[in-house]
Amino acid sequence: MSTADELVVTHDEQAHRWEGRLDGRVVALADYVPRDGAIAMVHTEVDPAHEHQGLATKVVDAALLDARARGLKVVPACSFVRLHLRRHAEEYADVL
Repeated sequence: MSTADELVVTHDEQAHRWEGRLDGRVVALADYVPRDGAIAMVHTEVDPAHEHQGLATKVVDAALLDARARGLKVVPACSFVRLHLRRHAEEYADVL
């Protein structure tokens, strides 16, 4: 099992972010700013000790799926989110 498979992603609505946790510790996150019927995804971050393990991708995918389930559009203000959406344009076209 990879580290990304062990990552538990949760949504913290108060903090406006999705958090990825390993052993209860936040090691990846995606911050957003709520807008009317949308969210602007403004920042992603991964603990340097866990870079290049696919954790940001897993957190962003969870955020995009959650936005879809809530009927929200996504504004990709973060460069990582923009790149991810470009790479998966067909999969997430409905949330843009």
